[in-house]
Amino acid sequence: MAPKTRHGVQSPKKRLTFHEKIAGKGITTDALLKKLKTLHTQLAALDQETVEVNSLNTARSELIHTSLLLHKDRGVKAYTACCLADILRLYAPEAPYTQHELRDIFQFFFRQLSAGFKGPDEPYFNEYFHLLESLSSVKSVVLVCDLPSADELLHEIFRDLFTIVKRDFTKKVEIYMADILVALIDECNSLPTDALEIIMAQFIEKNARIEQPGYRLAVQVCNAAADKLQRHVCQYFGDLVTSSTEEAGEEDLDNIRTSHELVKRLHHSCPAVLHSVIPILETELRADGLNPRIIATQTLGEMYADKGGPDLVKKYPTTWQTWVNRKADISVAVRLKCVEAMPALITNLPDARETLEDLLKAKIFDPDEKVRAASCKVYSHLDYEGALHHVSEEQLRAVVGRGLDKKRVVRTEALNSIGKLYSLAWPEIENNEPSALKQFAWIPDEILQMTLAGPEIRALVEQVLFDYILPLPSISTSSASKDKEVDEVAWTDRLLNTIRFLSEKSIAVLITLSGLKSTRPNVYDIYLDSCIKNNGGIIDGDEEATVQRLKATTQHLAATFPDPVKASEDLQTFAKLNENRLYKWLRTCMDPQTDLKSLIKAQHEFIKRTEQLSSGIVGTMTTLLRRASYCIVNQSAIPTLLKRVQKGQSSSSERAQQNATHAGILLSVVSKHSPALFKSHLGELCKATADEKKGLLVELALMALANVARWDEKLGSAVDKKTNERIIKLALGSEWRQAKFATRYLAFSKNKTTLCAELVESISNDMSDNSEELPVAHVAALAQLARFAPDAFEQKSDVIMTYLIKRVLMVPSPIDPEEEDKEEEWMEDDAVPDELRAKLFALKVCRNRCLAHAATEQALEIATPVLKLLATLVEHDGTLNLEVEEDPKAKSRMRLQAAVSLLHLSTVEIFATAIMPKFLRLACVIQDSCFNVRQIFLTKLITLLQPRKLPPRYNIIPFLSVMDPETDVKSIAASYVTNAKHRMTPALRVEHLEIIFIRMLHLLAHHPDFGTAQDELLDMATYIQFYLDLIATAENISLLYHLAHKGKTVRDPESHASSQNFYVMCELAQVLIKARAQTHSWLLPSYPGKVRLPADILRPLPSAEATNEVNSCEKKSLQLPNARLRSSKLYTYLQKPMHG
Repeated sequence: MAPKTRHGVQSPKKRLTFHEKIAGKGITTDALLKKLKTLHTQLAALDQETVEVNSLNTARSELIHTSLLLHKDRGVKAYTACCLADILRLYAPEAPYTQHELRDIFQFFFRQLSAGFKGPDEPYFNEYFHLLESLSSVKSVVLVCDLPSADELLHEIFRDLFTIVKRDFTKKVEIYMADILVALIDECNSLPTDALEIIMAQFIEKNARIEQPGYRLAVQVCNAAADKLQRHVCQYFGDLVTSSTEEAGEEDLDNIRTSHELVKRLHHSCPAVLHSVIPILETELRADGLNPRIIATQTLGEMYADKGGPDLVKKYPTTWQTWVNRKADISVAVRLKCVEAMPALITNLPDARETLEDLLKAKIFDPDEKVRAASCKVYSHLDYEGALHHVSEEQLRAVVGRGLDKKRVVRTEALNSIGKLYSLAWPEIENNEPSALKQFAWIPDEILQMTLAGPEIRALVEQVLFDYILPLPSISTSSASKDKEVDEVAWTDRLLNTIRFLSEKSIAVLITLSGLKSTRPNVYDIYLDSCIKNNGGIIDGDEEATVQRLKATTQHLAATFPDPVKASEDLQTFAKLNENRLYKWLRTCMDPQTDLKSLIKAQHEFIKRTEQLSSGIVGTMTTLLRRASYCIVNQSAIPTLLKRVQKGQSSSSERAQQNATHAGILLSVVSKHSPALFKSHLGELCKATADEKKGLLVELALMALANVARWDEKLGSAVDKKTNERIIKLALGSEWRQAKFATRYLAFSKNKTTLCAELVESISNDMSDNSEELPVAHVAALAQLARFAPDAFEQKSDVIMTYLIKRVLMVPSPIDPEEEDKEEEWMEDDAVPDELRAKLFALKVCRNRCLAHAATEQALEIATPVLKLLATLVEHDGTLNLEVEEDPKAKSRMRLQAAVSLLHLSTVEIFATAIMPKFLRLACVIQDSCFNVRQIFLTKLITLLQPRKLPPRYNIIPFLSVMDPETDVKSIAASYVTNAKHRMTPALRVEHLEIIFIRMLHLLAHHPDFGTAQDELLDMATYIQFYLDLIATAENISLLYHLAHKGKTVRDPESHASSQNFYVMCELAQVLIKARAQTHSWLLPSYPGKVRLPADILRPLPSAEATNEVNSCEKKSLQLPNARLRSSKLYTYLQKPMHG
């Protein structure tokens, strides 16, 4: 209201001087306008406090005449409205009109504004602006609240102003309108529902945002009149909810969702009006009905995530706690809504971090996989700062752990989320930021170790590795040359910096995933060649063989995919496409000579074209493309790796030294398995051999040159004369690793015959000199000569072998009297003394000489004494001198080397047959007292088993690891068996993993721990159980049972006692197989096929009568152990899987 007259001396009253007639007939429009302008000017000049109101009587009464209010001219009505507004101003706080007249006046006001108030360029804009300003400042509009039909008039005013404001006026106009509406809300006893709905409608509109004038006006009104509106908003929201909850249909649900959307928008812009609404939402959270709980959980979750979220938590703590408790809601949908709100809450509610972390910690182990997946996905929505400051390392590790979840969707979300975070953190990890290193640098190590869990997880790990951890670089355009470039150095350094934080186990996995160890031509080469020869089904030549080869290769590849059936179909589809461009790009990716830039382009084009031709196979072909390409170490990385080795050897920086070590590991792997990558870098390798001060660099360069020359002797011939002279010198040097690789290079060099003969002559001459011990480097060189230059070696083989046996191998390795721990059984490679290293190389000389002559007539003659020597070392725990107490560390190294040598010799059939009598003792190396011996032996064994270089019986050995006290050994063995079973064809699976069951039973019957006491039988049962866990299926269970049964129809040629033991094992196996079949509800029918038992370890019984007698006698004799087993408390335990 306008202020009343001040107390004190009053100014003389001013009178209105206008006395002309303005109402009635006979006045032209122009004359009337002129008069109204004059009247408006005079009224506007008068002050409420000094006006003589009696002088206004004539104008007051004429201004409400219908001839003015209903005049056809807009200008007349505009000026009339301004004059009436001034009259109300001057008479305030009393109104000089009746209620009926006031109703007409205010309706007239807002009609004029609605019809004419449109913009500054429109006629009479200033008059309409004056009218609005007057209504805002004088607040005369509140008179409406006292009129009989106030509700209807209020509705019209709200409607008109929210319509007018959308014409996009200045901010001052919006302020005037807000003042009017707020004044009306404050003055009215009860705001009409229609008026409230108009306000609320501004928030519900689809494009309701701050840029919209109607939205801005509604926000201003709600914030200014929040106290008065709280009750009305609460009632409005309550009515919407209660009218829609009873047996809510789809339309009612839409209304509920709309009302909650309104609440969210109100909370965003004017939260104060919701004071009484929040308790309603809390009630909904506890509702019995599912839909209210779902919608309320989602709504509050989004409100907590909004800018006013922290205040909402503080003001309504019980509502917050009720919302948090929805994490345990019986409904999956409600729990999902709770979890889905987490990403924004983590960063928006720092004070509630502990509560949120507890919630997510619980939900990543939720019984429902959708909730677990959503909980893991939360972390993919976080930015780097959010993940660094608002999530604990413990929680991130828990998410990584879900990468081993039983459900694929959970695994995928978990590892992709954590991979994205690592990718975001990489710039800070690269900068060695301590907080980033602690929080994120460990992630690749954890992820890589999961590959052993199975093909499904391996495929996922590969995807995360190539997408987030070690992605191929993007191709950038150089501003100077406008050529597209790839930063090969940064890409290689990222690999080295990632490896810095990997364990040895993870580095080994990474190297496996890199494809560097794949022997070319590999399965991908064969698949591509098969596709080309298949020619889309139009085949030239042997059609049946071509189709069969493609099918077999496809099945072999498909077995390594998460879904072998789909993968097989996709690979066949790719072959049917018969697209030459795809074949060209795939071959480019597989080519070791392809540089990084070409690889990236080829991969991009391959995937793009495949998408165009058959989008359904893109996933499978992308996985194949990654596996077949050199995506982790490419030939473009070689120069950077060499520079990092060089830099690390001359730097005191720990990081540079670590990078040098890891670059050396990668270069070693490339040298050993993929020397073709060095083809373009021979010059750099030759240059590196000259840097004598950097021993590791020289060694790596020699290794690379040696293996390149071995891979392609033409390349060896291209090496310059100076380099060759340096290498000859290094072959006779004192550094054993350099001598080893230098000698290997000479064995494939241009003048190999002469150079190797000279080298052998020189070393044998040194042997003749009895004054000094032969340098270990010479023995290392001899090991290479024996393998790769056998003719040169044989020229002095008598001298060499005699010397190695008498002067090296037969010399004892006594215990060091100063050794503190005399029972320690292992020493690391760096700690091995020269005397012991010479012995180990001497064993390699023996082994390599046998392998070099494997295809000759003298093979067995040369190998027999070697096999006896190696078997003796294995049997006597690594010593050839039983009378002398030797160093346990030396003995463990010697028996390991002997065992590994026997494995290598077993890859030759004639040697494998000769080794057969000692197979049990060789197999038991897997149970050696020294962990390192067991682990290395198993690793070497698997390396030879995977390409099936060893006879099938060697697959028994991994199953003997079940008793290992360290889980690592057992895990590696189980992983090998699982992967082998998955990748083998059915026929290979029978030959290499199933038929060997009878050999395993025979081996266990001869095992040193075998016995018929209860505890001993249970140990034997554990071996069988482990085998069944990994191999037994509903399809092969009858074969395994048949083998165990048939074992009782033959005899062990060794002795009657051995036969008895073997029968016990067969009976025990039958018991466990029956129990397993019963547990899994598998049928156990008679095996329909014929099986031939191995004649080298079993013999037939002399007659049918003897067979019946054995069965009868053994059945009685076996009742005791069988009964013991069944009565044991551990029998139930044995029915449970030993692996899992």
